[in-house]
Amino acid sequence: MTEHVAEVAHSHLYPGLILDAPAEAADFLVLFGDDSESRAQLLRDDRGRPVLRMGGYMTAKGTVIDERVWTVRETVRRGNRLRLRLGRSLP
Repeated sequence: MTEHVAEVAHSHLYPGLILDAPAEAADFLVLFGDDSESRAQLLRDDRGRPVLRMGGYMTAKGTVIDERVWTVRETVRRGNRLRLRLGRSLP
């Protein structure tokens, strides 16, 4: 894994998923288990809480996933990586 890439074993994100993201990169690439990919940004909401904005992408089976913002329930830093536990996606 390179420093600006996060890998996910599945073809999509879901609440409770733990994402191992680069700590120093606000913008990074997410590689999914089906070889699809998307850009992600770790941002802050209006209350200063972390949120993850995922760009839209198409899964290997052709399902279109629209851009979505996810709440982050937990953040743990480990060296140059952040472990993000996702909450629900926002409307």
